[in-house]
Amino acid sequence: MAQPIPLSRHTGAARARHAKAMLLPIPRQTADDLALRAHLALDVLGRGAGSMSDAQTLTQIMLLTGFLAESGFGSATDEQLAEAERAVSAVFDIGRETGKWALDSKGFALFATIATNYDRQLHSAPLWAITDASERLDRFTAGVPYQTPVRKRA
Repeated sequence: MAQPIPLSRHTGAARARHAKAMLLPIPRQTADDLALRAHLALDVLGRGAGSMSDAQTLTQIMLLTGFLAESGFGSATDEQLAEAERAVSAVFDIGRETGKWALDSKGFALFATIATNYDRQLHSAPLWAITDASERLDRFTAGVPYQTPVRKRA
């Protein structure tokens, strides 16, 4: 005779813990590791020793910074993000043509501001905001609509 699957009697408690965790910032070590990746990519591209992977990392943090700012965490203007997009597009164009992956000084300064903002966002934004931004990035890279649906407010 088949045994029934034991279900937790504390599903409400588990849901409550999960809901509470979503309101807290991510663990400091995780935030530090993610921010370090961004700063390392910026450093090697600034020195002209980067790779396509480093340019992709900067593109991701640019998008994540914008998504988190839209959710009310940190600041990023449309002009700043458009300028950053142009700068990283140039890195991709030149990198593919010449094999040299580098940011010019103006692009470096712009992405230094973005990386610093991203660092602050990772240390202060709640897990739900970071999760939403990450899911939007996944949808964006998959080529599907990535805008956050408008939520009804009570």
